[in-house]
Amino acid sequence: MKVGLTALVLFSGGQDSTVVLAGALEKFSYVETIGFTYGQRHVVELSARHAIRDAIPKLFPKWAGRLGTDHMLDLTTFGQISDTALTRDTAITAPAGKLPNTFVPGRNLLFFTYAAAVAYGRGISTLAGGMCETDFSGYPDCRNETLQSLAKTLSLGMDRDFRIETPLMWLDKAQIWALGEKIGGPQFTSLIVDQSHTCYQGVRGHRYVWGHGCGTCPACDLRKRGFDKWQAGKR
Repeated sequence: MKVGLTALVLFSGGQDSTVVLAGALEKFSYVETIGFTYGQRHVVELSARHAIRDAIPKLFPKWAGRLGTDHMLDLTTFGQISDTALTRDTAITAPAGKLPNTFVPGRNLLFFTYAAAVAYGRGISTLAGGMCETDFSGYPDCRNETLQSLAKTLSLGMDRDFRIETPLMWLDKAQIWALGEKIGGPQFTSLIVDQSHTCYQGVRGHRYVWGHGCGTCPACDLRKRGFDKWQAGKR
């Protein structure tokens, strides 16, 4: 591992984590990535991870020497105890006054804990993720207060000063589209559209102007509305 300003990015292969990865490659001298298989029904996102990582050094030579090791952890037992629409073949619902059934309890807490354990052994103190409190369906483990509290707990528990960076925390999806293009230009936007995966249903066949997906699940709807708003703001 290179010595210098380093980070470990929680990289799912989705739009948000891809933008965070690009931002980290601009900011840090060396960036590693970590992903998790946890029995998610949209497991196709793992293929998107590899496609994006393979494309980045070719499309963005200035980042080639900064993109480091990828870590993939098997957490399938976690999926076995999570009775949610992301780990079961069941209809996606969002009952009034309740969290949508796409919420996977403890997922981000677990992901950052495992990431910190990996980072500890790699001499990395900055963990970065694409969590957002603006367009987040109310998921409590995406909140800034939750994640900064977790950073303090991880630092105390491992006697290492861990930082959790969430550069998208206060952005809506339109602003995230804009940020991605600001970082990497139209070529990066094309990479997001062609290769990243966000659809909860795991549909990859049809390509819309905003990317691949079923076009109807909450993740696709949010991505489409953000794209349309971003495009409208450019006119």
